[in-house]
Amino acid sequence: MQNVKNVLVIEDDPNIAELLEIHLKDLGCILKCAEDGLSGLERFREQNYDLIILDLMLPKLDGLEVCKQIRAENKYTPVLMLTSKSEELDKVLGLELGADDYITKPFSIRELIARIKAIFRRIEADKEKVTEHPQPKTLDFGNLIVFLEKRKVVLNGEPVDLTAKEFDLLVLFASNPGRAYSRQELLDLVWGYQFDGYEHTVNSHINRLRNKIEGGAASSTYIKTVWGVGYSFVEPEDLSS
Repeated sequence: MQNVKNVLVIEDDPNIAELLEIHLKDLGCILKCAEDGLSGLERFREQNYDLIILDLMLPKLDGLEVCKQIRAENKYTPVLMLTSKSEELDKVLGLELGADDYITKPFSIRELIARIKAIFRRIEADKEKVTEHPQPKTLDFGNLIVFLEKRKVVLNGEPVDLTAKEFDLLVLFASNPGRAYSRQELLDLVWGYQFDGYEHTVNSHINRLRNKIEGGAASSTYIKTVWGVGYSFVEPEDLSS
């Protein structure tokens, strides 16, 4: 039997909201809809959701502020932003505020559904990992410590505020030091979908993660660029040396 997923759609265009409702019901989703940012936040606080689909251009309270407030209260529920082609800066700001991904209007419903399915697959895969392969409670790299169960990162004794995706990237890297990942591999493993042309999503997250855990260092201490391949995480012996 298909697991029921609760989805919150915050979208002021009734045609798009109706389209999402029709197709997501086919995935076994139960939808709650809100037509503006303020009512969207009210809906968000009513219950737990498996996914939030958030338009950026909303009446009463814009999508960026909605995303910011959602992340202040809940760091882990996936947020998929709907943007227009003219909102490139807003896409970057949305990702920095903690959105997991975005798709640009007008969008292909096939691609949108593929993205949503990938998010749901990742959620289920994460649950299975916890059940079948319990991880150690911490990953310790000297000045950088990752507390897996608490989803907390400490650098030089100070907490580091990471978005859900930044944390997932860091855990993947730190759990496999020395292994080189291509951008496409990171896209598949962390975001859970295979689409060419979205490597810039990885790049933006890597850049922000580096800024947060490198402590302003001019050279990369933890995340290394592997030319012609992608990125890898420093091996402990290299760090100590």
